[in-house]
Amino acid sequence: MEDTSLLSVEDLSVSYGKKTVVQSVSFCLRQGEILVIVGESGSGKSTVLKAVQGLLGAGGKIIGGNVLLNGQDISHISREQRRELAGSSMAMIFQNAGASFCSVRTVGDQIYECVREHRDWSREEFYKRAGAIMDHIHLPGSVLDEYPFRLSGGMGQRAGILAAMILEPALLLADEPTSALDTVTQVSVVRELMELRRRRGISILMVTHNMGIAWHMADCVLVMRNGAMVEYGTKEEIFHHPQEAYTRELIESVPRLEV
Repeated sequence: MEDTSLLSVEDLSVSYGKKTVVQSVSFCLRQGEILVIVGESGSGKSTVLKAVQGLLGAGGKIIGGNVLLNGQDISHISREQRRELAGSSMAMIFQNAGASFCSVRTVGDQIYECVREHRDWSREEFYKRAGAIMDHIHLPGSVLDEYPFRLSGGMGQRAGILAAMILEPALLLADEPTSALDTVTQVSVVRELMELRRRRGISILMVTHNMGIAWHMADCVLVMRNGAMVEYGTKEEIFHHPQEAYTRELIESVPRLEV
């Protein structure tokens, strides 16, 4: 049977120095699906996301397995090849997206500079395309002329979503995108990500420790602990029929989670 996965991770193992922090993790993500990786702090879920994006940093490396994007192995591609993929094929929303912007330049200038690495857009074209996205994520157009430190946490996250979506990537990676936000803003950001999936058909690979968010967003769920897979399946399989005690503990940690 033909593999129609947008992203396939096969037996991925990652180390920092001599310590293996992720061991034999496998999953796949099809076009338009949302896969949420859950687990306690230190479970390795963010490391998986960084391995996919190529952001492991100093000392981190993939020591086993493959990461395939549209059938192409991107596990060990060059920095130049990685730059070609970033933004146009896949993009990332960080935990505190507002802090990822330079504080002394406007949000619009920074996003436009990144866009120019991939597209020959005029500033007018950029503002037009940015405005269309901003309308859907409830981000005022004036934010493009603001400095990042003047934005609230929610506005900073929306600016991060704009930066990630401006080149219309097929795959969006999200590393705890709501954890630094108040509850009301968390709900708003979740709704906006779901709306982006509905309107644009993007795939989302998301990391969270919030099982309530996983229940509301996921098509499939991967449960991790101590760098290894615990369970992997559809949302209904994981929440209605958990096979492992650790998964049940995670679900029961949300008192009012109705599944």
